Amino acid sequence: MPRAPTEAGFTLIELLVALAIFSLAVLALLNLAGENSRAGGRLSERVLAEVVLDNRAVEAMTSATPLAIGRASGTETAGGRRWTWSRQVSRTADPAVVRIDIVVAAPRSRAPLASASLFRGAR
Repeated sequence: MPRAPTEAGFTLIELLVALAIFSLAVLALLNLAGENSRAGGRLSERVLAEVVLDNRAVEAMTSATPLAIGRASGTETAGGRRWTWSRQVSRTADPAVVRIDIVVAAPRSRAPLASASLFRGAR
């Protein structure tokens, strides 16, 4: 039944459809905000792990004594959190050069957050 020209406004169905569209947009924005927060946390972890990795790399490259062939590991505090690191020193085809692989992870995680391979003189 057509409306009379004096009637104005929306029907209940029109209001419900508009509300449903608006709520979908709000849910999408909330999901985006949550994902941004999670990504920021992951980025913060990765940056701190890279700081620990850089510390271990500088120590390995500037050590006055030759590094022993084999594995070493330990913990370090950065950003108020503890990080575990491991360093594997191995021989290369050139006896004057060793390879150093460093991996950094959060203490309760096996997945590495940062890793690097370095080469330095064996002596």
